[in-house]
Amino acid sequence: MKVLGNSGKIVVLIIILSLVSLMGYAIFGNRDIVKISPLIGKQAPGFTLKTFDGQELKLSDLKGKTVLLNFWASWCMPCRQEAGALESSWQKYKDKDVVFVGVNVWDDNSNAQKYLSKFGGGYTQGLDPNEEIQVDYGVGGVPETFFIDSSGNVRDKFTGPLTEQIIDHFVLKTKQPQENES
Repeated sequence: MKVLGNSGKIVVLIIILSLVSLMGYAIFGNRDIVKISPLIGKQAPGFTLKTFDGQELKLSDLKGKTVLLNFWASWCMPCRQEAGALESSWQKYKDKDVVFVGVNVWDDNSNAQKYLSKFGGGYTQGLDPNEEIQVDYGVGGVPETFFIDSSGNVRDKFTGPLTEQIIDHFVLKTKQPQENES
């Protein structure tokens, strides 16, 4: 018994492919258009980060520079995936008024230190033991990265592991003046 003819099978196939395409776009679509943080376009919340080398870093001290602010944890597999891209991109941008800052969350100092010795992290890194920074930025998981422009405004947020190409895209976009700026 034939349920569908050839034209019916083609219609069903087209419907299935359309649904799969829509699902793919919903999941992996243009992240450049979909803004997933209420901070985008607003002044970045200020913070003081106690770094692993015992120094203090204030976001306000970085005004005039582009900032890549990355939240990570030692147990996070996607964080491990992006570690190499962050390190090589930092090497590329460190002399171009771009500052990379890593904020370790939901972790302890010894595990974070082991992670850094294994995966690198020559740029400024520190712990957020009281969860103040991550709460102010609305971090819901790791890795999450915020791109802050030289005026101190959050320009973009990326959720998930970064690649060098993603970093290049957002850093270059963040360094460009916004259209509504004079």
